[in-house]
Amino acid sequence: MNPIIMALLLIAGWGVFSWSARRRWKLLRVGAADARTDRLGERLAGTWRFAFAQERMRRYRWAGAAHQIIFVGFIVLLLRTLVLWGRGFNEDFNLWILYSDMPLGRVYAFLKDVFAVLVLLAALVFVYYRVIARLPRMTLSIEGLVILGIIVFMMIADILYDGAAMALEAARLQKPAPSFHAGEPAGSLLAAALAGFSPGALSVMKHAGFWTHSTLVLIFLNLLPYSKHFHIITAVPNVFLRDLTPRGRLRPVADIEGRMEREEPLGVSRIEHVSWKGLLDLYTCTECGRCSDHCPAWNTGKLLSPKQLSLDLRDHLYSRQKEVLDNGEFAKVDLISDVIKPEVLWACTTCRACETECPVFITYVDKIVDMRRHLVMEKGEFPTELQNAFRGLETNSNPWSFPASDRAGWTAGLEVPTLAENPDAEVLYWVGCSASFDDRARKIARATARLLKKAGVNFAILGPEEQCTGDPARRAGNEFLFQALAQANVEVLNNYGADKKKILATCPHCFNTLLNEYPDFGGRYDVVHHADFLLDLVRQGRLKPTKRIDGRVVFHDSCYLGRYNDIYESPRETLRAIPGLVVLEATESRDRGMCCGAGGAQMFKEEEHAREGATDERVNARRTDQLLATQPTMVASACPFCQRMLIDGLAGKGREDVRQLDIAEILWEAVSGE
Repeated sequence: MNPIIMALLLIAGWGVFSWSARRRWKLLRVGAADARTDRLGERLAGTWRFAFAQERMRRYRWAGAAHQIIFVGFIVLLLRTLVLWGRGFNEDFNLWILYSDMPLGRVYAFLKDVFAVLVLLAALVFVYYRVIARLPRMTLSIEGLVILGIIVFMMIADILYDGAAMALEAARLQKPAPSFHAGEPAGSLLAAALAGFSPGALSVMKHAGFWTHSTLVLIFLNLLPYSKHFHIITAVPNVFLRDLTPRGRLRPVADIEGRMEREEPLGVSRIEHVSWKGLLDLYTCTECGRCSDHCPAWNTGKLLSPKQLSLDLRDHLYSRQKEVLDNGEFAKVDLISDVIKPEVLWACTTCRACETECPVFITYVDKIVDMRRHLVMEKGEFPTELQNAFRGLETNSNPWSFPASDRAGWTAGLEVPTLAENPDAEVLYWVGCSASFDDRARKIARATARLLKKAGVNFAILGPEEQCTGDPARRAGNEFLFQALAQANVEVLNNYGADKKKILATCPHCFNTLLNEYPDFGGRYDVVHHADFLLDLVRQGRLKPTKRIDGRVVFHDSCYLGRYNDIYESPRETLRAIPGLVVLEATESRDRGMCCGAGGAQMFKEEEHAREGATDERVNARRTDQLLATQPTMVASACPFCQRMLIDGLAGKGREDVRQLDIAEILWEAVSGE
């Protein structure tokens, strides 16, 4: 080939890429500190599962298969690129181990040909999605087609180089025309087709294939830092550096009062307040739109699109790059209003559907809550309806401002002891605010208590000593209020030795907070949700659902029970244990179950208005339609917030004929016949 041209090509290509990569690296380092190098074995195992085996992409049949082929193909063909670059200096170069007369060389020749064809076909699948199907969730830009075009021409060029070289060698040795060879299927087929061309024409085709492949790889490499395909470089590190703490945990703001005195940020108001790992998320977004495709806010017409949130933050970050490189820091530009509208942040239900779908582990909830923290704690700006909830939490330790003395009112006639009265109780039933004060949710608490008594469980409640766990305050951005409630609850629980008891919760929000967030405040407890606890009692024979309930029931998955804590099967198994019940499954269920619309403090505020041109629809109404599509006679849930939203949804559809019950209520009916 030509050593001088190849040397210049490599120096120029890698030199420009190194310059671009260095600039992106310096930009990344402006982010806040974030330790992400612990639990090395777990990180490596997860990287294999999610980055290399691409486990999450399996949820999408054709796109997942095509993406997997391209990913593996790029790894296989990376060696081919190194071989071709080496052949620019020595035409016999084969990376020292890939010569055709060696076993490894023969295996690689076969794999290289097979994957060249497969990658070509996989790229055409994505061309179809962009040009013909035009999937709404995707960013349909010329950039994507350019990248796909480069991939297609790289594969064609590689096969052309092999075929022309084989045909040229046969002509030089005056051998018969090459025929199909299973060891190099693509190259040998093309060689046979080119057998009639002159040596001069074959030489031109060989050089065209060689230089096209060698050059396109470098062009492709230099496009990456300036396109969404930067994820080809950043996805594997982003998966490796993912958050390994429980999904239901938000990172606490340390030393809030000290930060306030020092005028340090309490949340995220500027791009440099986002952690460097959060900025790496922005580099890694593929713009596939799967996050927004499953976002309940976006799908019901709200302004929030998780994909657009990432893109707006990324574009803002990139627009400030010159300032960082020239001055070493950013000018002070507020993210909220200038870059992200407050309505975007307040539309989030924190359901994590976006994060569950993202194949490269980009997080959204933490960024949204961090920006809410800035609005609430630093600027005092939040939806007016939340003022009542905050005030109630501050004065009466519940968002509805009911007197704390009424917390145990639901126990009337049940003789449920408090922990002060029964300190030796094995189980502490954490009732939660909804089941303590809401008339409808109180029936959940009563059914649960009756089931515990029926099963002979030695349990007690805190009664007036119980306070809200603080979940609505934390998700709404009021971290200061959350921490005050958490510390007060932990003190009470530790004084009673709750770390040596089992804590039972019927509310997934309470369950998640006690289990995953209270350890940050010195509260490490054995916490169980009633979906799991009741099933264990049924399995042990301590609860016997012998009374027949004829009907068709569909179970609604709570986000904080399912996507946050992987509890999907136990409520369904409990329902299946009841004679006569036919358990249905909605199309949108389990980790793809749609949010009811109450999470993220939405329970205590009105939904955001629809974006321009979109139909204004309530989240609970959309979810109700999905459940009614199964034609049930009963809708079951395992969360008092979900129950309230679904009852309202059924009423709005005029379907009061469909019963809405918690699994505890249904089980009590089957156990007692009442």
